[in-house]
Amino acid sequence: MSKFNKKKSGELPAISTASLPDIVFMLLFFFMVATVMRQNTLMIDNKLPLADQIEKLDKKDLVMYIYAGKPSSRYRASAGNQARIQLNDKFANVDEIKAFILAERAAKREELIPFLTTALKVDGETNMGLVGDIKKELREVQALKINYTTRTGSAVDNLR
Repeated sequence: MSKFNKKKSGELPAISTASLPDIVFMLLFFFMVATVMRQNTLMIDNKLPLADQIEKLDKKDLVMYIYAGKPSSRYRASAGNQARIQLNDKFANVDEIKAFILAERAAKREELIPFLTTALKVDGETNMGLVGDIKKELREVQALKINYTTRTGSAVDNLR
């Protein structure tokens, strides 16, 4: 006669961890693809003007950004209320633009330098005197490809 043994009650079977590395790498790959890295922290109020005839820039890695506008409420205590220039993640004066452009050129390969574009992201309320000073500094370092960044819309709405 055979003997029947009772199963031990309350014991759970071992969990298989063989697929765990696959799941971890899938999640890692997903977040690497889906995450957008922020380039700069915007320290100024930047409500861009509207324009109806716009073109999108193709190669973003060949663009140097210069921001201009009044400091945002977070930075008004230290930077004041006057329109300021922001280069990368710091406030700058007009005379620092030359060094910024030359440093950006030095970071690029030699054959890409003629294709570099300077994008001006200027707040709609900013005084044009500041924009003129920026353009003067850009002319002195031969950064003649300038792009004015705008929002899509009717240019007539800027007057309101």
